[in-house]
Amino acid sequence: FHRFVMSHFSSGVVTMHPGYLFRTPPGWSVLAQGPPNHVKDGIQPLSGLVETDWLPFPFTMNWIFTRPGKVRFEKGEPFCFITLMKDREMADFQPVIRSMARNPELRGQYEAWEKHRAEFNRRIMRFEPEATKEAWQRFYFRGELPDETGPAPAEHVNKRRLKTPRFLG
Repeated sequence: FHRFVMSHFSSGVVTMHPGYLFRTPPGWSVLAQGPPNHVKDGIQPLSGLVETDWLPFPFTMNWIFTRPGKVRFEKGEPFCFITLMKDREMADFQPVIRSMARNPELRGQYEAWEKHRAEFNRRIMRFEPEATKEAWQRFYFRGELPDETGPAPAEHVNKRRLKTPRFLG
């Protein structure tokens, strides 16, 4: 932790030290990436999955310049976002690609959403006051399906409320 920022990998990569050594339970890792929805002109965060269930030393957060120049991070500005992942189980999943024609219920839900989205976008483009006031559709935010095409998910969460880290000394 002696040097917070350095160029460790060269080739325009800036390396930052989060300042912590993370340890997670067996099978859990940390996904280190740039802060979500935080755009930084001239530089791009790199993402990395770190096996913190065994790692006895800290990892780094890396950013790569997208063009020559200077970039400034202000005091208190986020530079790393940490997400916990139970990543060992991901290897058990087999992704498949299927046509929606094989699932008529899903196809109907998609078509209802597509119809609502197209009409909403037309209303926005016509500057209709009600559409402008709405600003965006909230099906996902509210955990709803359009046109009563099926039951809304009972376990939908639109905002995670995670616990604050405790300092144990």
